[in-house]
Amino acid sequence: MQVTSPQWLLVHYQRDDSAYADWSLHAWGDIDPGAVTGFPDGHPFAGEDAYGRFAWVRLAEDAREVGFLVAHRDGTKDIAEDRFVDPGVTPEIWLRAGDPDIALTREHEEDTTAGYAVIHFRRPDGDYAGWGAHAWEGTPAKPRWGTPTAPARFDSFGAVFEVPVRDDAVGVRFVLHNGDRKDLPDDQRLDLTVSREVWLISGEPAPVRPDLGTLGPELDPARALAVFVDRTTIALPAALAGLAASFTLVASADGSLRRDGDELTGEHETLPLVPRPGGLFQAQSRKFPHLRAYRAFAVPELADAGLGHVLRGQLLVTGRDHDGRVVALTAVQLPGVLDDLYADASDADLGPLRVWAPTARSVALELTRVPGSDEFRILPMERDAATGIWSIDAKQKWLGRYYRYRVEVWHPAAQRIITTLVTDPYSLSLSIDSTHSQLVDLDDPALQPPGWDTLVKPAPVAPARALVAEAHVRDFSISDTTVPEEHRGTFLAFTDEDTAGMRHLRMLADAGLTHLHLLPAFDFATVPDSRAAQGVPRCDLSAFGPDSPEQQAAVMAVADTDGFNWGYDPLHYTAPEGSFASEPHGSARILEFRRMVAALNAAGLRVVMDVVYNHTMADGLAPLSVLDRIVPGYYHRLLDDGTVAESTCCSNTAPEHMMMGRLVVDSILTWARDYKVDGFRFDLMGHHPRFNILAVKAALGPDIYLYGEGWNFGEVAYDARFAQATQVNMAGTGVGTFDDRLRDAARGGAAHGNDPGTRGFATGLGSDTPLHVHDRIKVGLSGALASYRFVTHTGAPQCGSQIDYNGSPSGYTASPAECVTYVDAHDNEILYDAMAFKLPHDLPMDERARMQLLALSLVILGQGVGFFALGSERLRSKSLDRNSYNSGDWFNQIRWDSATGNGFGTGLPPAPDNEERWPWAQPLLADPSLIPAAATIDATAARFAELLSIHRSTPVFGLPTADEVERRLTFPLGGPGETPGVIVMCLDGTGLDPRWSTVVTVFNATATVAVEKVPELAGLPLTLHPSLEASVDPLLRTATADPSTGTLTVPPRSVAVYVAALPATMNT
Repeated sequence: MQVTSPQWLLVHYQRDDSAYADWSLHAWGDIDPGAVTGFPDGHPFAGEDAYGRFAWVRLAEDAREVGFLVAHRDGTKDIAEDRFVDPGVTPEIWLRAGDPDIALTREHEEDTTAGYAVIHFRRPDGDYAGWGAHAWEGTPAKPRWGTPTAPARFDSFGAVFEVPVRDDAVGVRFVLHNGDRKDLPDDQRLDLTVSREVWLISGEPAPVRPDLGTLGPELDPARALAVFVDRTTIALPAALAGLAASFTLVASADGSLRRDGDELTGEHETLPLVPRPGGLFQAQSRKFPHLRAYRAFAVPELADAGLGHVLRGQLLVTGRDHDGRVVALTAVQLPGVLDDLYADASDADLGPLRVWAPTARSVALELTRVPGSDEFRILPMERDAATGIWSIDAKQKWLGRYYRYRVEVWHPAAQRIITTLVTDPYSLSLSIDSTHSQLVDLDDPALQPPGWDTLVKPAPVAPARALVAEAHVRDFSISDTTVPEEHRGTFLAFTDEDTAGMRHLRMLADAGLTHLHLLPAFDFATVPDSRAAQGVPRCDLSAFGPDSPEQQAAVMAVADTDGFNWGYDPLHYTAPEGSFASEPHGSARILEFRRMVAALNAAGLRVVMDVVYNHTMADGLAPLSVLDRIVPGYYHRLLDDGTVAESTCCSNTAPEHMMMGRLVVDSILTWARDYKVDGFRFDLMGHHPRFNILAVKAALGPDIYLYGEGWNFGEVAYDARFAQATQVNMAGTGVGTFDDRLRDAARGGAAHGNDPGTRGFATGLGSDTPLHVHDRIKVGLSGALASYRFVTHTGAPQCGSQIDYNGSPSGYTASPAECVTYVDAHDNEILYDAMAFKLPHDLPMDERARMQLLALSLVILGQGVGFFALGSERLRSKSLDRNSYNSGDWFNQIRWDSATGNGFGTGLPPAPDNEERWPWAQPLLADPSLIPAAATIDATAARFAELLSIHRSTPVFGLPTADEVERRLTFPLGGPGETPGVIVMCLDGTGLDPRWSTVVTVFNATATVAVEKVPELAGLPLTLHPSLEASVDPLLRTATADPSTGTLTVPPRSVAVYVAALPATMNT
């Protein structure tokens, strides 16, 4: 593992005339065979620095002598004599034109990189289009993968990236990438204590300069390869464990430990580690399955106090060979041992002014009336040795005051003991922009709307009967002119009853909508709280053309400072977002959030919160880091080398750790108990352990529904670290997961496909629909049941679990309540935009509207929880934006005034996530026929309400159990002879529905009238469902049923529901 010799010889060359173009470095001797050239050819002086130019030559392994000449292309030598250097001693030299002397060192150069880490990147093919630097650890802001740092300039070496770094940064980690293509598979790190500038060649792990190759990961104290599993055991990677004859745990209480050759300096104590031949104990392997191949070392037994003392300083594991040389040196990951030693903290009091900081040397409370002022008190807090909790008694007179914690702690990001200033991770209220926490009492009547204690909520809804609309607090009302201006984009907009948005929500609720799902409304990091501080586009966006790039350019210019963001950037999990309050400074956010909940309940809707416990906005010492400033290295999931995992595109948290898991449960309970929230949607739930989600469920009780994204990816994929809360794993728990199987079959393609024109059942395949796509949709209509059995396109009966979905089962749930059926959400294109890409371009608007409703009918009329993006029932568009998380109000607003259109044709969508699709998008956006008329928008909403009323009035849409679904649901025309693009679904209502014995739904996705003869229905008195007999769509009213033959006739691109009344003797 350890690199002992340099990989490059670096030769600097200075010419007074700066004429370097025709000069090169000709080298021979111990160089890589691929670097050998014939004279006078050589290696160009392509690198630039303050000295002049430099060239580089790849060395042979253990190179000891290299000869060289500086030669002109015409054969002229700069110095006639051959010169030689031992790169094992001096891998970097400096030359002056015409001077035979070789300088082995340089005088200190003035640092011109203050505030930046400078990354020079050379690609031999010269193609830098799309390449950027994704950097973190020492950066002032959390990076986003999709918007890396672009080259600041180019020089003769290649691209130059200037990455801002904090003043206290000791290193910066980075990946050079082009989209999802990385230059190297592993992250790279620049040690800022060595250099603030690095030169890299594409595909080469070792920098050309500075020479960092002598320090491999096994000798890097900034990396944490050792894992303190529990109080008895430290685990080491097998490769690391094989390097040394003996290992020692070294602890430094004052953080002064340093390596000087084979000696350790600074105050420290050592504990011998004893190899355990059998490896980890079985219980340890079960708890940490990703460590099963590690080598186990026993830790000397320590009393609680002694071990606690060791954990509050700097910890390293050193390995020595038989000659006593240090061959391994690494930091230690602590979460396992902290959970073991401080297990009592799992149920200890964490009320006001109590913070878990077991590794801190001291914690103090900074208390003030005015955040940011010079008037504050610093009060010491007391540590409980059994729990690691620091506390101070909160006084009643402190209510309303602001505070922070001062935590003195060893921090690996600084490589020393520092004092961090940090807000409370359990904050309930905050100052403007969340700089300080605020002490509040959630039971204070002043923070409760009238009638809060006796609030009458809509009756609990069985999950399989739930219909959920997804909305964002800001875009719900930001452009609604019927809302008072000061309320637009805030919680209070939901309390204004006589507004367009609230009238629409009440209409949907009256028709059958049961829940409103709110995108993140907790405190997030990416929007200035104050309206006055929020940027706005500096032009009239409506003045530009429907396919113009100008709107997105103006929006993107202020995207990071404007008032809009989806909010998946958690800062404080248990405080309402300040930018959604009328007064972001202080506790108004609490009262106004509660007023919103009460108003939505009064409108007949239960409230769901979108929660994002899988990651934080930042870690380490970044300004927006909270948890990692208190217990460094604990709350976030660490990779094998101790870096924070970022598979979520932010700093992954670790709910498998005791106190992060507890934070999740405590926070959810606060929202449910103190804010009366009725359900929770977990972002990237598959990154949570199954046991963590089940702990939340157990704490909440049966009336609060939980669902989430059960995706399987990242460092936790395939249960690598724990049994995940993924789709398959959550079967049988009653917790819902989103069904991407039906989504992809209905829409076409996949969520992250490259061709937006790929069609699905409901987006234009029509009579060309492959029958295996029918099978996936049928599984979805059953509630994605693994056990549901039906005749597939092969003619053979199969269960949902046997229907393939890209190598996974299409059916995976044990109950329809565990399936959240959807065809659109905030992610990816909203339904109208997806269809704009996919449907035939000349398709009339009324036909497009029917296709939109057909797609949505799969959501409303299937088993399980129905879910849709608010506005899709009104043909809402985001002007083809596939990822509008930061696209401002312009692209995200819901246009409640139908006369202003649906949002389509408001400019090309923002370039960062959409530019590659502009060639498809531009002609569509320029087509005025793709903007629906007001009458079409309103009729579509009314037609959608018909679907809701069918669901509400018909109990068979929402069967509670798998047994009920299997007994009542059939697809009578299934098999190889089924009409492509037409699905006939039958539901038996006997004994369940007081009116109808049979309910038949026909989904006709074809461009022609569907005539389907179902022999099993012959003799039944089928008629159109009462909600459709007077449908606002006159074409739909032409749907008929012939009871004598069981023949159903359904107009093109439509869904029709038929019912057969119970015999009179059964209806009494």
